Amino acid sequence: MEAVQRRRVTVRGVVQGVGFRPYVYTRATGLGLAGHVTNTPEGVVAEVEGAPAAVSRFCDRLAAEAPPLAVVDAVDHCEVPASGGAGFTIVASRTGGPARTLVPPDVATCADCLAELADPADRRHRHPFITCTHCGPRFTIVTGLPYDRAHTTMARFPMCPDCAREYADPRDRRFHAQPVACPACGPRLRLLAGNPPREVPGPDPVAGARRLLAAGAVLAVKGLGGYHLACDATDDAAVTALRHRKARGDKPFALMVRDLAEAGRLVRTGPQERALLTGAVRPVVLLRRRTGSRGPAAAVAPGCPDLGVMLPYTPLHHLLLGLPGDPPGPRLLVMTSGNLAGEPIVTDDDEALERLAPLADAWLTHDRPIHVPCDDSVVRVVDGEPLTVRRARGYAPLPLTLPLPVPATLATGGDLKNTFCLGEGRRAWLSAHIGDMDDLATQDAFTRAERQLESLTGVSPALLAADRHPGYRSARWALRHAGTRPVVRVQHHHAHIASALAEHGLDGSRRVIGVAFDGTGYGDDGAVWGGEVLLADYTGYTRFAHLAYVPLPGGDAAVRRPYRMALAHLRAAGLAWSPDLPCAAACPDDELRVLRTQLDRELHCVPTSSMGRLFDAVSSLAGVCHRAGYEAQAAIELESAALTAAGEGGPGHPFALRVPAPGAACPVLADPSPVLAAVVADLRAKTPAALIAARFHTSVATLVVRLCALARERHGLDTVALTGGVFANALLSSACATGLRDQGFTVLRHHRVPPNDGGLALGQLMVAAASRVTEHPQRGESHVPGGTRESD
Repeated sequence: MEAVQRRRVTVRGVVQGVGFRPYVYTRATGLGLAGHVTNTPEGVVAEVEGAPAAVSRFCDRLAAEAPPLAVVDAVDHCEVPASGGAGFTIVASRTGGPARTLVPPDVATCADCLAELADPADRRHRHPFITCTHCGPRFTIVTGLPYDRAHTTMARFPMCPDCAREYADPRDRRFHAQPVACPACGPRLRLLAGNPPREVPGPDPVAGARRLLAAGAVLAVKGLGGYHLACDATDDAAVTALRHRKARGDKPFALMVRDLAEAGRLVRTGPQERALLTGAVRPVVLLRRRTGSRGPAAAVAPGCPDLGVMLPYTPLHHLLLGLPGDPPGPRLLVMTSGNLAGEPIVTDDDEALERLAPLADAWLTHDRPIHVPCDDSVVRVVDGEPLTVRRARGYAPLPLTLPLPVPATLATGGDLKNTFCLGEGRRAWLSAHIGDMDDLATQDAFTRAERQLESLTGVSPALLAADRHPGYRSARWALRHAGTRPVVRVQHHHAHIASALAEHGLDGSRRVIGVAFDGTGYGDDGAVWGGEVLLADYTGYTRFAHLAYVPLPGGDAAVRRPYRMALAHLRAAGLAWSPDLPCAAACPDDELRVLRTQLDRELHCVPTSSMGRLFDAVSSLAGVCHRAGYEAQAAIELESAALTAAGEGGPGHPFALRVPAPGAACPVLADPSPVLAAVVADLRAKTPAALIAARFHTSVATLVVRLCALARERHGLDTVALTGGVFANALLSSACATGLRDQGFTVLRHHRVPPNDGGLALGQLMVAAASRVTEHPQRGESHVPGGTRESD
C-alpha cells in the first residue's frame, strides 16, 4: 500500500480577501490531495493528505506562486496523523483567539471586471459594485476577523442563486470573493437632490448624476472610504463654487481623469508615474503640469506647479466618466474629500445628507455601509522613486516591517496630518490619514480608528508614545487614555529622523546625520524648532546645528501671513523695512506699526529655527506669496516659481555659519542674513522672482551639504536622513540628495512613509520602544535621551 502523509500548513500575512483559499483548493486538487482549508484569526490554515511527494510539492511553492494580491510573511507546516479522508474542501472559518492575520487594503477594479462592466451581454453590465477575488473593497468594509462575508458590511446582502453558484465554484473568478454581488442582490445606487433630499426619479442614477455634473452641479459621491465632492473640473464657476463652499482657500483640488491618455495631455508622466496611476492602488499622483494644454479650470490648483491626478478606481467612477458609447459628459472631475476644511471625511449616509448639505447640490449614494474611513493616498515621484505624501487608501492597513522588535505600543502622532501607529514585534501598522486634530470630530474619528485597528491587528498596547508639545491634542489623547500605562514623550524632530531610520531598516546601532526641516516642532528649550541637524539614533540625539533663531511674531498669524515672517527675518538680519520691498508693501500700515512694537518689546514672539518659516519669508520677500490660505502655500508657490527658472538660478548665496570650537556643547548656527541681503539686492536689481526662488533653493541645498560635511568631519558619520515636511519639496529634496551623494554620503529619503507629520508616529513608536531598553545612553557628549516618561 502506498505511503500517505498529512501535513498542517499555516500561512501568515495578507492572505485573507485575496483569493488564497481558492488558490489552495486549486493547488491541492491539482495534486490529487485530500484535506481542507479555512480562515482563522491567525491566517490561512490547511491540512493536506496524500502521496509524500505531492504533499512536498504543495508546500514547497505555496508562497512563491501565491495570488497577486497576497503578501506571504511565513509558511509553517508540520506532520499530523493521516485521517484517510477523500476530497478537498473549503470549510467554515474558525473564530476565537487573537487576530494575527493581515487585512488587505482596497484594490482598484481589475481589467476583467471592467470588461464585464462594459459588456451589454454580461449580467453585471453597468453594475456599479462589480468586483471579484482580485479587486474591490476590503479594508473599508471589514468589521471583524476572519475575513468572511459575515464579517463585512456585505453581510446584509444575501447572495442570489447566480452569485452563490459563482461563489461556490472553484473554477470561477468569484470563488469565495466576499463582496460579490450583482444587480439582483447587491447594493442599490440612488441619486438624491432637493431640500429635504429626495430620490430623483429615473432608471439610471449615474446618467442623472452625469447630467447634473455637466450642468455645473456639485455632487457628493459615496466612494470606498468616504464621500467625495465632485464637479466638472473644466467648469470654472463650479470649481469656484466648490472652493468657496468647502472653505478651502487656494489649496489644490485632486482631479480624476478617464484614462492614461487623458492624463498625458495634462501632465508630464514617466514610467514610474504611469505605473502608479494604473496600478492596483491608484493614488492621487502629483505631476508637473504641461504648458499650453487644454487643462482644468484655473481655480483647480492656483499657483501650484503640480496637478494631483488619479484614474478611476471603482466601477462607479468609470461609469461617471462614461463608458464607450455613453452620451458626452465631463472628461475631468474634481474629486475632493467630502468634508469641510479640517474635518474628517464623511462616511455615514445620514451624516452626509446633513453635513454635506451646504456643500453639495445632490448626492449619488448607495446602501453598502463604509465601516472604516479611508481618504485617497497621495504620492509623487522624485528622482525616479516614489515619495508618499499621504498614506491611506490602497496602502493602509498593510504593516511595515521593523528593524527591531518592539513591545505592544501605540504612538499617537502629531496634530497636523495625523496618523497613529500600532506596533508589536517586528510589525508596525500606520493608520490611514486621520486629519488635523484641532477639530473635535477628528479626535472622535481618531478614537474610532484606533479601536478598530487594535481589533484587526490584535495589538493591545502596554506603552504609549506622544509628542512633547504640551498643547498637542494627540498627546492629551494619549494621557487621557493611558490609564496606568506609561506615556513616552518624544521630541518632534527626533521622531521624524527615527521614522526615516525605521523605514530604511536601520537598527540604530550607528547614529545618522538627521536633517529635519519642517514648519514647527516643540524644542527642548521651549522654542519652535524646524531647521534642525541632529546626530541621532533611536535612543537619543545631539543637536548638532540649526537655523539661527528669529522671532515668530503672533504665532499662527505669522504662518497665515508670510509677510510677517519676512519682516521678522529682515529685522533679525539688520535689514530695513523699505517700502519698495514686496513684503513691506503687503503689510497694512496699521499692522506694520503694531508689528514693529511687538518685535521691539518681544510680545508674543516665541523664537523659531523653522526652515518652513524661512521658506515663507523668502516667498513673501520675493513677492511670490504674502497670504497663505492652506498649509505650506507660500513654500509651494516659491517652489513653483523656482521651477520656471529651469536651472538658470546660479550657485545661490551662502548662509553664514557660526561654528563653535570642537568639543563645545553649543550647536552650529546657520544664519540666513547673507541670503536675505542677497535677495534684497536681487530685488533692487530687478531680478525675476523665479531666479530669486531658484537661487534660494540652491542656497538651502548647499547649506545642507556644508552642515553634513562638518558633521562627518567632527563625528565620522556618513549617512544622512532627509526628513520633515519641507522635503516634500521635490526640487529641494533632489538638490540635497544629489549634492550629498556627490560628497560620498549615503542618503535616506522617505518612500513608503510620508516625510511630513503623517510619518511621525512610526518614529515615536521606535523611540518609545528604545526608551524601554536604555534610559540614559553614554556618548561622552551632550546627548538628549529619546523619550521622557509620564503618566496622566
